[in-house]
Amino acid sequence: MKAPKILHPEPAGFAKAADLLGSGQLVAFPTETVYGLGADARNGRAVAAIYEAKGRPSFNPLIVHLPDVATAQAYVAWSDTADRLAQAFWPGPLTLVLPLLPEHGLSSLVTAGLPTVALRVPAQKSAQALLRAFGGPVAAPSANPSGRISPTTAAHVMAGLGDKVSAILDDGPCLVGLESTIVGLAEAPVLLRAGGLPIEIIEVALGTALAEAETPRDPKRIRAPGQLASHYAPNAPLRMNATAKRTGEVLLGFGAMACDLNLSENADLHEAAARLFESLHQLDAKGLPIAVAPIPDHGLGRAINDRLARAAAPR
Repeated sequence: MKAPKILHPEPAGFAKAADLLGSGQLVAFPTETVYGLGADARNGRAVAAIYEAKGRPSFNPLIVHLPDVATAQAYVAWSDTADRLAQAFWPGPLTLVLPLLPEHGLSSLVTAGLPTVALRVPAQKSAQALLRAFGGPVAAPSANPSGRISPTTAAHVMAGLGDKVSAILDDGPCLVGLESTIVGLAEAPVLLRAGGLPIEIIEVALGTALAEAETPRDPKRIRAPGQLASHYAPNAPLRMNATAKRTGEVLLGFGAMACDLNLSENADLHEAAARLFESLHQLDAKGLPIAVAPIPDHGLGRAINDRLARAAAPR
């Protein structure tokens, strides 16, 4: 395959991206969280190409992206809880996992054979424009090799996937910078993955605390994307909660401190989340082990620490 075509966030770019999706091609596109690797979620051959391009295990389900709540309701058994969360947080960085309707029409590869599907309505304007131009469900995990650092710019997509994607819709860096928070609603609400929407805000909307799913010991029993023990990893080893760097390391800081690169000198968790993956890409390019300063474990800090823990896990 030749190098991907770079498309711009304008009507012609959205139309071309939609045409490519309709013909079974892969298109990388921005959301507010990270860049996604999109394919028609109804086309089994196209969805299989996502797994092949990423080197993603087939037991790891995908998130389906849709333009609005009404479209989402055509695929799943909707509930009052889903409606409450959707009205509060869609469009936005929240994914809901719900039971599939019998005649859903999605490829079984999207759900990895599960009776549920993960759905999201993204807020980013280019993502919305593409979804409306395409007029169908788009399966889209992060547009990077499986298990590696997630992409928050078109350049990250190009470096990670290169000619494995037909086109990249380039609309600059992602504003949130962390994948969506995933809440399972097949039974009682459960947190399946911390992400770009703080858990505390979701609990206020629900009026109750969220139960938290443990990472399954058997990776083939995961229920949602982002649950693998090793994920989001740089090529170099990563060490968390470092107050100083050791010989031969580079240090990713947080707050006022001496370091090689700082997630947020003002200790702003929103800024740190938006800069996390870009900073890991930059430091990984140095080819040295990466040490990361302690990150407060509340708000977006919980999602940042989740990503760092999986990046630091044995591979």
